[in-house]
Amino acid sequence: MNDPLHSTLPIKQFLLIETCPTAWRPLDLYLFRDEAVVFYVGQSHLAFDRVWEHIRYGFKGRSTVGRFILCNWPTSMKFTVELLSSRADQFASVAHDLDAAERQLITQYAPCFNDVWNEQPTPLPEKYVPETAVPRCSRNLKKLIREAEYACKMDARRAWLSS
Repeated sequence: MNDPLHSTLPIKQFLLIETCPTAWRPLDLYLFRDEAVVFYVGQSHLAFDRVWEHIRYGFKGRSTVGRFILCNWPTSMKFTVELLSSRADQFASVAHDLDAAERQLITQYAPCFNDVWNEQPTPLPEKYVPETAVPRCSRNLKKLIREAEYACKMDARRAWLSS
């Protein structure tokens, strides 16, 4: 789903975008998820930059969700990043307040790694290793980006061959 107030893409595609597209600048909420579970909900005045911080801080152990992505590489390339705006209609009931919009998403999804405003975090699915495990990937961000680029090219090739 991509509209002016919501954009969704796999982490492997997100890693290929170095600079925040102008259309994404108003997006101030973000989610990390797979097809069944939301791992983390957060907010920032520029969600794009904050998502990048999580990924970079994962290498240093300063971001739980960033570390989780690295520990589950390459499977985590298929995780999804959702960028949203607190100005979207779905947040009208909280007067488009950023903190209240984040709280609404946390209440709605009960993410695995959110502790605040989350009475019962969803247990981490057993198919994933926890963020405390040894990372399964290179400690070199450029190498991860190259792997993501290759995975995207292979996806495009498979799509082309099946059409």
